[in-house]
Amino acid sequence: MPVARHVMRHAAERPSRPAVCGPQSELTYAQLAERIHGAARHLLGRGIGPGALVAIGLADPVELLTAVLAADLAGATPLVGDPAWGRERWSSVSASAGPGFLVDAPLPGAAGPAVWHDPEPGDRAWACFSSGSTGRPRAIVRTRASWTESFSHLGELAGIGPDDVVLIPGPLVSSLYAFAAVHTLATGATALLPGRRPSRALPGLLARATVVHLVPHLLPDVLEHPGALRVAVVGGAALDPGTRAAAVRAGVRVVSYYGATELSFVAVDADGGGLRPFPGVEIEVRPGGGLLGEVWARSPWLADGYLGDAAGPLRRDADGWASVGDVAEPYRVGEVLRVRGRGDGAIQTGGATVVPEDVEEVLRKVPGVGDIVVIGSPHPSLGAVVTAVIEAECATPPARALLEATARGGLDEAQRPRRWYAVPSLPRTQTGKPARALVAARLAGGDPDIRRLV
Repeated sequence: MPVARHVMRHAAERPSRPAVCGPQSELTYAQLAERIHGAARHLLGRGIGPGALVAIGLADPVELLTAVLAADLAGATPLVGDPAWGRERWSSVSASAGPGFLVDAPLPGAAGPAVWHDPEPGDRAWACFSSGSTGRPRAIVRTRASWTESFSHLGELAGIGPDDVVLIPGPLVSSLYAFAAVHTLATGATALLPGRRPSRALPGLLARATVVHLVPHLLPDVLEHPGALRVAVVGGAALDPGTRAAAVRAGVRVVSYYGATELSFVAVDADGGGLRPFPGVEIEVRPGGGLLGEVWARSPWLADGYLGDAAGPLRRDADGWASVGDVAEPYRVGEVLRVRGRGDGAIQTGGATVVPEDVEEVLRKVPGVGDIVVIGSPHPSLGAVVTAVIEAECATPPARALLEATARGGLDEAQRPRRWYAVPSLPRTQTGKPARALVAARLAGGDPDIRRLV
């Protein structure tokens, strides 16, 4: 069923229930349903219907969701991209995908009868760009079944229902936040959409929200002002035990999950006991050349692939398994999955393999460290040396001596950074995660904002 039809059902049953609350406007389910129908009629009047690809680049989250659901109702495939892109940039990044229509302004409504599209599970119902930390956008497409049939599982695991108010504190160009918004509307709950990471407004939003979707590094800020919050859904394999303990003290249940845009949900930790397969998912960790192996998944939730046959990390085998190169400790069915990071980010130094996330987890606990990225810097004899780039919580970063003492106390010799840098603000991906490859490129290019700690 198109998600838009869920909205129509909620509009009939609870028309005055708030559906979306954005920075510029709020709409009830009845108002949102009317907007979606009008916008869908506009698209159909332009010849945009089943099988068409609609590129959508809108900054306002309410207008973006309206356009997405209008395309959905018309039977087209919405392709969500960065609202900052101009038409030339859109043409560049989507040349292989070939969208038939670009929505870069709010869709007008058109009068007429109700729109009806009879979908198939294999219809391409969603597409978005994923650049990870590389900065090279590629469009990933999902079938309707892979997109919508996981909704009930997430709702059950997190206990999200139609009476909830769900805070989604990030841009909907991110697949994590976009899924959260669409899942909220399919459920009949209210979506709070600030459009970007809120700062001063966060306490006020949390006074109203009962559920929040976010990435791990934002959770500590949320726990400072939990308000009415009862559940935090956290997308990311690694969640600091101290943060989970703080959530318990604040009375907030944490449901964390591991996945990728190409794989969707892979594993979930709903009770603090560790990551276990998400419903419908099979997991293998295939042995590699060292102590870690590569994570492979087989499930109904896998993406179709990249539009235009673009290159990317997604690989498949003949038996329906897929991987994006993440690495984990050895795993057997019934055990906890221990993900250690993205395999293509591993640092080869002097014959040892260092997973950056392992180093970051230890050093992130140092007082004054707001966030950190660990990368490999080229070295003539070692191949690479472990390099840490610190984002300080204030103008003065932690002393190098303190950082090195922490590294000695919590890391093996090969894992300890040899080079230390500080930066006022780390570049981030659309989900808010540090953009590792961009940090490496800026460091290699001599970015004056990145200064050496001595």
